[in-house]
Amino acid sequence: MREKIVEQKLVQAVKAMGGIAPKFTSPGMAGMPDRLVLLPGGRMAFAELKAPGKKPRALQLARHRLLQRLGFKVYVIDGTEQIGTVLDKIEEDSKWN
Repeated sequence: MREKIVEQKLVQAVKAMGGIAPKFTSPGMAGMPDRLVLLPGGRMAFAELKAPGKKPRALQLARHRLLQRLGFKVYVIDGTEQIGTVLDKIEEDSKWN
């Protein structure tokens, strides 16, 4: 399975929950996560999508740590079976309530 398939399934699952998952591009700041996950109720997180078994590069991990230090959630998803669990975690995050 390719990363593109995992990404498409995430976008579909977020949409089914009433949210959006726009592609996140940041010119001049390489290594940022692939998607913003924006769910009803003001819940949000970043998602890094990978092909099954693939891991983030060192620069990507550094960006994840930066975002996490700022208080944002960052999830690495490398399989479609992880999507539901990640979305449940984002949805349940009481930090944004």
